[in-house]
Amino acid sequence: MRLQRVTRSAVIDAPIGRVWAVLRDFNSHLAWHPIIAASEIENDEAPDQVGCVRNFRLKDGNALREQLLVLDDRNRISTYCILDSTIPLQRYVATVRLSPVTDGDRTFWHWESTFATPPGRERELADAVGNGVYEAGFKALAEYLRADGGATGRVATVARGEPLPGEAIVLAGRGGPEQLQRVSIAAPPPGPGEVRIRQRAIGVNYIDVYVRSGAYGDLVQIGGVPGFEAAGTVIDVGADVTHVLPGDRVAYACPPAGAYASVRTLTAAQLLRLPAHVSEETAAAVMLKGLTAEYILFRLHPLRAGESLLVHAAAGGLGMLVAQWARALGAVVIGTVGSEEKARIARGWCDHVVVVRDGSFADAVLAATAGHGADVIVDGLGGAAREENMRAIAATGHWISVGQAAGRWPPIDADWLMAKSVTFSRPVIFHFTANPRRLREMAERLFAALGAGQIAPQITRYALSAAADAHRDLESRRTVGQLVLLA
Repeated sequence: MRLQRVTRSAVIDAPIGRVWAVLRDFNSHLAWHPIIAASEIENDEAPDQVGCVRNFRLKDGNALREQLLVLDDRNRISTYCILDSTIPLQRYVATVRLSPVTDGDRTFWHWESTFATPPGRERELADAVGNGVYEAGFKALAEYLRADGGATGRVATVARGEPLPGEAIVLAGRGGPEQLQRVSIAAPPPGPGEVRIRQRAIGVNYIDVYVRSGAYGDLVQIGGVPGFEAAGTVIDVGADVTHVLPGDRVAYACPPAGAYASVRTLTAAQLLRLPAHVSEETAAAVMLKGLTAEYILFRLHPLRAGESLLVHAAAGGLGMLVAQWARALGAVVIGTVGSEEKARIARGWCDHVVVVRDGSFADAVLAATAGHGADVIVDGLGGAAREENMRAIAATGHWISVGQAAGRWPPIDADWLMAKSVTFSRPVIFHFTANPRRLREMAERLFAALGAGQIAPQITRYALSAAADAHRDLESRRTVGQLVLLA
């Protein structure tokens, strides 16, 4: 059996670090190569783990399994082979090599492979590999990087060691929204493992209210900057940061607090690069709440079509996203709201809407479910609604508490839950997102749901300096959807 060699090369108009950050991910081809229909890394291994296997399907119906053999970050070399394929490429081994092009900070990409084919199909399959895979891949990756800011339109990098001035909102004391005060700040240059971000949009969440009022006082000290969620553009990066580069649009939803700022230096580990179809405002509006909806509906309680789900504050920031996504998954969604105006809005994504005026909603939930009750309750109300929620939940139902807007939780008696064999969960999002690989998976599902229109945020915008007004409106229940501060 005679081996043949196919080689192709191209210059990509993007820095080598940015190109390598994509190619070193053995499963990234799903995001940028036009011939890929579906792909996954087997056995839940990391996509940069030597030995991992990617199992993928092409848009023409062919299927392949390939194994990563070499990943050399120092020399930017990746080698892989085909294990199984419906295409008769035998003993196929391919290598990708990147080299810097100093003229214009571009990247030279060399892609080569050796393989054998059935007699008479040498030219056909060499053309399929060289043109259909390699040449098409060069073009597609260049377009992918250009679309999300990875190849053009980069911001200038601030000189190392130079603090960058900006503004932030600090917590002057515990209490009402008046405790949020604007100050001038200077973001230091990034150290090892850190990035500095010019923040465009900052998410406002009820956890920020709890921090300000003192309910979660240990999360932000007096004089500190609140906020756990924002999106913007990377200015510069510290040593050992490879997955994001200057000019990348990024978002995060993670501790420590400090998001209410126009510029920020923070650890890079939890940063997520934004796809082209997700704006900074949208990301800031949905990162914390959308990732919460993801873990509720796919991890904490994998929702099944036909189940009934009760979500409180169905016109609010989290409730809206949970209701929209649950309905797209085929659930029967019952939402509670506080006014007829919000009811009109919530009917856009709820099968049944209950206007709650005197704290009662269980009878309406039972009526909507023919006496069965809700299989799942997503509850941001807290202790004040516990009796009504217990009446409304179905036997063996799952009660998920994600907040306490209507009162703190008293101790829960296990025998009380046993009366209906209820599962009670009090989850914290940061436990679900602490693992970077899981965080990426959650974000990919969230971004895909946005792209597919399964969830559609409704954003109310405030200036960063008007953070106190945003808090007042949020606490007064006047708002619909998600609130963001624009810096």
